[in-house]
This record gives sequence, C-alpha cells and structure tokens, in this order.
Amino acid sequence: MKRIALISDTHNHLDPKIFKYLDECDEIWHAGDIGTSKVSDELEKIKPLRAVYGNIDGQDIRKEFPKYLNFKCEELHVLITHIGGYPGKYAPDVRAMLHATPPKLFICGHSHILKVMFDKKFNLLHMNPGACGNHGFHKIKTLLRFTVDKDLVKDLEVIELGLK
Repeated sequence: MKRIALISDTHNHLDPKIFKYLDECDEIWHAGDIGTSKVSDELEKIKPLRAVYGNIDGQDIRKEFPKYLNFKCEELHVLITHIGGYPGKYAPDVRAMLHATPPKLFICGHSHILKVMFDKKFNLLHMNPGACGNHGFHKIKTLLRFTVDKDLVKDLEVIELGLK
C-alpha cells in the first residue's frame, strides 16, 4: 500500500499548512503548474515526487518533468497530465491515450476546480485536486490524499488549506 498526496497548480507557492499532510504520505504527485524548481526541490526534500509540467511552467521545470506520466503504482495504472479535461470533455490528445491504453486512474490539474468522478465509458477514476497555490480564480486551496492498495484507490480525503 502507498499513501499519496495529490496537488496541482502551486504556481510557485507552497502554503506552510500543506507540510503536515505531505509528511503522512509515501509519495507526492503534482499535476502541473509547479512554478519554479524551488517548489519541486522543496517537495522532493519531503517525499518522492512524481510530477508533470503545466502551461505556466518554464524550461527549468519542462527539462525536469514530462508532459505526461504513465506509470504503475502498486498494480494501479495511472496517467497524469496538466491539461486533460474530464469525463465527456477530455482534451483530444488525452482522449486518444484513453482509447489506446486506458488507465484506471486519470489525473489532471489546470482548471483549479477540485473534481473526483468515475468515468463509466473508460472505466476509470478521474481526479483533479484543484489548486493549492495563491494564483487563479479558486477561493480555497485544496489537495487530495488517498491510498493505493494493489489496483484500488481507497481512503480518499479532500483537504482544504483555507482561503488563498
């Protein structure tokens, strides 16, 4: 089993309140718009980091992290990208990937809207952790935390860090 903290859209800001939630996890997953390598470096000091770059990320982040992460955590096939859409409204490149090799968990960021929903068409769980940075239209900073047990997502928590 692995405990995962899922964040996105930090936009170069790490709220000090986030650290107590990250400490209890085995890995941190970041769905893009990191900001600068200062943020990713800080996260990597805490726990292993899996991340993708987002549309605001510069070359330092793009050299370190890919546009897509396609991997297995335990026995769970995971796909992460920054701009991905959601069930019924996936981005064209994501839709093609879902048809070719559908994951069991699809994660994206970008919208700053926390969303967790099951996609019956692709038989996958879609997650967007919202945004935990200070930039954007969201009012409350959020992240998700969950456990991967073999090929299952369990013990999902929505965590609110407060107003931005």
